Amino acid sequence: MPPIPASITAYTLTSALGAGCAATLDALCGEGPGLRRCTLPGLDLDTWVGQVEGLETAPLTGALADFDCRNHRLAALALGQDGFRERVAEAVRRHGAGRVGVFLGTSTAGLNHTEQCYRRYFEQGRDTLGADLRYAHTHTNFALAACCRRLLGLAGPALVISTACSSGAKAIAAGDRYLRAGLCDAAVVGGVDTLCATTLHGFQSLELLSPRPASPWGLGRTGISIGEGAGFLLLERVPSAPGQPVLLGTGESSDAHHISSPHPDGDGAVLAMTAALARAGLAPAAIDYVNLHGTGTPVNDRAEDRAMARVFGPGVAAGSTKGATGHTLGAAGAVEAALCLVCMAGGLLPGTQGTKLQDPDLALRVLEHPRPGAPRRVMSNSFGFGGSNCCLILGRP
Repeated sequence: MPPIPASITAYTLTSALGAGCAATLDALCGEGPGLRRCTLPGLDLDTWVGQVEGLETAPLTGALADFDCRNHRLAALALGQDGFRERVAEAVRRHGAGRVGVFLGTSTAGLNHTEQCYRRYFEQGRDTLGADLRYAHTHTNFALAACCRRLLGLAGPALVISTACSSGAKAIAAGDRYLRAGLCDAAVVGGVDTLCATTLHGFQSLELLSPRPASPWGLGRTGISIGEGAGFLLLERVPSAPGQPVLLGTGESSDAHHISSPHPDGDGAVLAMTAALARAGLAPAAIDYVNLHGTGTPVNDRAEDRAMARVFGPGVAAGSTKGATGHTLGAAGAVEAALCLVCMAGGLLPGTQGTKLQDPDLALRVLEHPRPGAPRRVMSNSFGFGGSNCCLILGRP
């Protein structure tokens, strides 16, 4: 019998589609454009990105001033949506600050800020990188958890996971494990990632950036569109209220097939999906919708298609939202988990934006446009570089 699942007592997300759950749902229903041509300073790249508006003019001040960088600005913006901070404060009153943990995923952390400091150093001929390069507060991965802990007034266990595109999902799984082990009573879980030159040039060197908006599962797809985003869930060891979502199951695997390419038959993806189903005590037929990893690269989509065929067959409702948000890398698993919760609450099966003609060589037929639906149980896939895979199942108890 599967263990009692953790209750999801709050959730929020911010991406190129907008800040908060309502803005996200409106954009998904209207198929509003989230991607735009890359115009970031110093980046002469022919690609599209999912950029969050307003971060340039929203510095962190006061007790958070030392943490000021693009990544932490986005974290603060997201935490301020949907009453999330207030729900965390309620959890602190119930359990105590030392019993609320923080488990987050990221790839870039504050790398954008470090790049700016180096750019200024070389362009202005300075003697130092500047006092605003605060390595422990802006550059390191753990700075994200430290910033969120201070912002939320938490003192429980904290860690940051950086396993490429599976980071945000694995952070959710890690928080769930801490709850089950009794190491905390509530957990703020999620992921945050922001655009930076290192990431964009890195994917360009791998010939993975698309010169047009990403088209997951699309015929002639040419690669990914990178986005930035933040997603947070509050997990608690409390009975779920009527209609409240729960984390039904998690599954992780590490196939280590290749540093940047997935196993061609999706072996690691199959292991993660079947592990999540087993932990949830569910058969594949019980899943109403699958949010695909769906990056839009020829190799990744083909491998995931084969994995989906092995686990589900071709008939399950599925799609990728990366054509709308962009691939938010270390935040993707958390952003898309929150997005799935938004769609469950809003009665929506999201479409695969950017995909007008599907690849006939792929077995799965993805949803091209949003449609009304009442998914009770959804699966969200996140498959990262190095064969790091994580699958989440969210739903009603």
